[in-house]
Amino acid sequence: MADAVPYGHKTQRASPVSDIHIVWMTSGLGCDGDSVSITAATQPSIEDVILGAIPGLPKVHLHNPVLAYENGDEFMKFWYQAAEGKLNPFVLVVEGSIPNEKIKKEGYWAALGTDSKTGQPIPTNDWIDRLAPKALAVVACGTCATYGGIHAMAGNPTGAMGLADYLGWGWKSGAGLPVVNVPGCPVQPDNFMETLLYLLYQVAGLAPMIPLDDQLRPTWLFGRTVHDGCDRAGYYEQGDFAEEYGSPKCIVKLGCWGPVVNCNVPKRGWMAGIGGCPNVGGICIGCTMPGFPDKFMPFMDEPPGARVSSTTISVYGAAIRALRSITNKTVNKEPKWRHPGTKLTTGYQPRTY
Repeated sequence: MADAVPYGHKTQRASPVSDIHIVWMTSGLGCDGDSVSITAATQPSIEDVILGAIPGLPKVHLHNPVLAYENGDEFMKFWYQAAEGKLNPFVLVVEGSIPNEKIKKEGYWAALGTDSKTGQPIPTNDWIDRLAPKALAVVACGTCATYGGIHAMAGNPTGAMGLADYLGWGWKSGAGLPVVNVPGCPVQPDNFMETLLYLLYQVAGLAPMIPLDDQLRPTWLFGRTVHDGCDRAGYYEQGDFAEEYGSPKCIVKLGCWGPVVNCNVPKRGWMAGIGGCPNVGGICIGCTMPGFPDKFMPFMDEPPGARVSSTTISVYGAAIRALRSITNKTVNKEPKWRHPGTKLTTGYQPRTY
């Protein structure tokens, strides 16, 4: 199967790939938090991918402005090579939201490098226009890149948007892949690295077409809600809600949007299986969702509908708790036949026929 590369068309085949480059742009409107986040990944770690510790992968070369030791022209040469078609194959990773460079009178919103002909900075949009058509796959890393994030709030002056908004939701790479969105503010480390690993295995012909939902998120990572994997969900079912922070109970009344947000952080944790918003007492504010942040504000208020659902479940939950407490007391005692009497009866008794 080494020469079969199921990019998106079953009939498409390619020669085995020995080297692949990851061109990682952080020049969108962002904080570099996603690049910092992935350094905490362990499944797999960025080091394992780069150093060739994972069987079956081609040699991977990472070009990330935050993590690179090259700088200046020595670093930028990879961008120019990719734009000229001399860095094949490569995966384009975009971090930070995409500004609308057409709605300003002068200057630019975001840029990387300098155009040797004009001496002017090269806008991020221009880089996307140059690189995306030549990339094997295009990945949006973090909520800013996937859906616009904080910078795309109502009233923002930049016209910020997600990468799929900019390229088009029906856009496909030359290999037949749509934009792959891995949201999170910042992105959960293992979620991104696991997605990247999947794509690299796909390049090597060892994985089928990556499964994505209608928001272009990997389905196995974002197919369930925060609530589905939350340790506090049992309290919700019993109508037992926290009234103040620090309580181990369900925090829906304190502003948690977990029941309606697609995210696996409570199950996966943040780093090495530990942490993650509700796991450490923080409310879910919906940062993996296309409607973030506008549809989830103000963050500390009880979400719309939470009062109706929590009131309904509270009536049901009170009855369930009462019935369960009765059963709990019953099964929390040893059976009567085990209790000591006038003579020992719990030992082995020979069977008589």
